[in-house]
Amino acid sequence: MLVAFSIAPSGSPQQSEAADQTGDGASVHDAVAAAVKIVRDSGLPNHTSSMFTEVEGEWDEVMDVVKRATEAVGQYGSRVSLVLKADIRPGHNGEITGKVQRMEAAIDGGDGGSAQ
Repeated sequence: MLVAFSIAPSGSPQQSEAADQTGDGASVHDAVAAAVKIVRDSGLPNHTSSMFTEVEGEWDEVMDVVKRATEAVGQYGSRVSLVLKADIRPGHNGEITGKVQRMEAAIDGGDGGSAQ
């Protein structure tokens, strides 16, 4: 399973460690950093870009990471927005890089543009 997700806090932080550290609430990049740290510490293959974080693994382990990352972001606001897109393809591993490699090969004319 390959999941791309984005998490953002909104609203004022409740009485939380995040609010205490900055005095007036933490910035969004601090919340995103907390989420990405959880993803990286999971040991699952992952990639973070300017808009999404991708993580690859089995259903339960990926969803556990997404849940823990969402809970971490929740410390930075009274509400959390989660956008998630999943590619569920049993029996396939290494798709976090494989899909990109196949696309690059197609651009270079290597595989005739076959579907991913």
